[in-house]
Amino acid sequence: MAEDRGTSDFAPDERKAIPAIGFNPPKAISTGTTLIACEFDGGVVVGTDSRTSAGSFIASRVTDKITPVTDHIVCCRSGSAADTQCVADIVKYYMEVYSLMEAEPISVYRSSQIFRQFLYNYRDQMSASVIVAGYDTQKGGQIYALPLGGMVTRQHFTASGSGSGFVTGFLDSQWRPNMSLDEIKQLVRMAVYLATFRDGSSGGVIRLAIIDKDGTRRELLRPDNPDTFPKVVEPTGYSALPPHIPQ
Repeated sequence: MAEDRGTSDFAPDERKAIPAIGFNPPKAISTGTTLIACEFDGGVVVGTDSRTSAGSFIASRVTDKITPVTDHIVCCRSGSAADTQCVADIVKYYMEVYSLMEAEPISVYRSSQIFRQFLYNYRDQMSASVIVAGYDTQKGGQIYALPLGGMVTRQHFTASGSGSGFVTGFLDSQWRPNMSLDEIKQLVRMAVYLATFRDGSSGGVIRLAIIDKDGTRRELLRPDNPDTFPKVVEPTGYSALPPHIPQ
């Protein structure tokens, strides 16, 4: 009999709730998420929110969704937190072994292909989507998007996660070739904020990573610092009362 790769004896969605004994199957912890990555003239900038949720419950408000793979490569994770963390750890191990065996750093493209192998082979068991971003001497700054299923595409800029639908048009209108680092940082910062403004599964602080020939630098933007945290003018809402009732 052929193996059913799409189910498991211990899958949370197969265990039924039994209220009489107080048993409710746990919900998968999901990064929900907003992931943004943009190329600039000399490298790439990635930005993420920091909210992790389980259904309507916010499990963490300060999750770090930017995982360093090497000094010049990071991956941004969305989907099931457990799945994406596991894949990132395994890929880091493979890349360390390959680098030692071949006595040279792994390219950004090759690292994306290692991610692709695992995301494709276990596409029925995992809910994992990643963005691989980094810098190497062969092709400079690069961004590879790997959605569910393991397909790999190189992008000038990309958005992923539940908040991506709110900001894709904004990125289309604002990104242009050969932008400076400061311009790209401002673009990524605003894109992440706009997504968290509308998407209920995104929120918290904004984490940035700048990857170029000098390595990876991290920045943290907190909502309680109005000098660096983006803002928009929120319109005043109309009254919900009917017109014939005095406002």
